[in-house]
Amino acid sequence: MIDKLTDIEAPLAATIAEELRTFASKLKRKLREQGHVGDLTSSQASALVRLEKAGPMTTSALARCEGMRPQSMGSLLATLELSGLVAGMPDPSDGRQTILSLTDKCRLLIHEGRAARQDWLTRALEAKLSVDEQKQVLSAITSLKRLTEDDE
Repeated sequence: MIDKLTDIEAPLAATIAEELRTFASKLKRKLREQGHVGDLTSSQASALVRLEKAGPMTTSALARCEGMRPQSMGSLLATLELSGLVAGMPDPSDGRQTILSLTDKCRLLIHEGRAARQDWLTRALEAKLSVDEQKQVLSAITSLKRLTEDDE
């Protein structure tokens, strides 16, 4: 658990928060550029990642997870289906529903994109940071991970 900061330290935390948020946005943009996501919108990419992590699901379940209306998700998925990135099959327990999953083509694209982003980041770290700086970054990441851990 992170200790509460005193009033004197609060501006430091606010400065760190702003710098970290700005850095995270720039890093995300750079990584996106390296990943070759092509013509996918952020909503499409998010839906694909959700299907990858959560596994096959119906359009309405995916819409709920993504905070979208089922009709909007249906349009989004139709485009992904035409692109060969998702495929549907009848739900064995309810034939009126379709279970959507990623295609092998999509899994390959996801894998290649992650590999490209990993490669770019590795090369950037080696080219722009000394070994000592890389160790400092690794140490900072260990501390930063606590920001996203759930409180117990």
